[in-house]
Amino acid sequence: MQAFFTQAGPVLVFMACVALATYAQNLTGFAFSLILLGLVSVFHIASVSDTANAATVLSLVNAWAYFRARPGVVPWQLMKPALNGSTVGVIGGLMLLTWLSGSAVEWLRGLLGVSILGCALLLVLQGRPLPTVSGPRSFAAIGGLSGVLGGLFSSSGPPIVFHMYRQPLDRELVRRALLLMFAFNSLVRLVIVVPTGHFSLYSALLAGCAMPVVYGATRLHHRLPNKLQPRTLKWLVGGLLAAAGSTLTATAWMAIAQR
Repeated sequence: MQAFFTQAGPVLVFMACVALATYAQNLTGFAFSLILLGLVSVFHIASVSDTANAATVLSLVNAWAYFRARPGVVPWQLMKPALNGSTVGVIGGLMLLTWLSGSAVEWLRGLLGVSILGCALLLVLQGRPLPTVSGPRSFAAIGGLSGVLGGLFSSSGPPIVFHMYRQPLDRELVRRALLLMFAFNSLVRLVIVVPTGHFSLYSALLAGCAMPVVYGATRLHHRLPNKLQPRTLKWLVGGLLAAAGSTLTATAWMAIAQR
């Protein structure tokens, strides 16, 4: 019984982190995995690897719930070059994760912190859109870079977010394109991780407990959409990402310096 309560505490905190990350994802179209991994790492609930595996499943649930609540065009043709590039990137990211998880855990945490800070900076400093939509090669290159982060942390965010928000496209279409990208990378990651035995029981426990939270938060946001201004939302999410990234980077650096 004592072991149950000892395990229940971290799982409940994880579910709270998932609720916050899901809300941010529905507001912006991204940041779910980065916020989730940042908060979980700060609270030391689970390893980066276990959290990334759980986030992989939850990203799929989040995308499914979003598209189910908001039926419409899924931009397959626009995102096809990025999806092809990301497939290669995810494989490379998973190989890098396997190496870092075994030999340099603190470096992995520091890399995650820098990625989160980069995402916060890109979000806050979004400039004017490009005059025309970028070409397939540009999408493929950015997709590959995003795939590497997707393989490492189950978070393809920073490169593809910056790229998509610069396109002269409707913001709802951009949001749907990002969700498609994240869901695709999560599926590729899951197909590789599960058969190779790198998906732990703890990852499955975290994902299973948090699935209803993701679905419920997404449906609630659909029924009660926010009334905050886009600029306010941008600074709120950017501030949360910056705080989580700064904390992770600082703690990882201190641990590395003490060796």
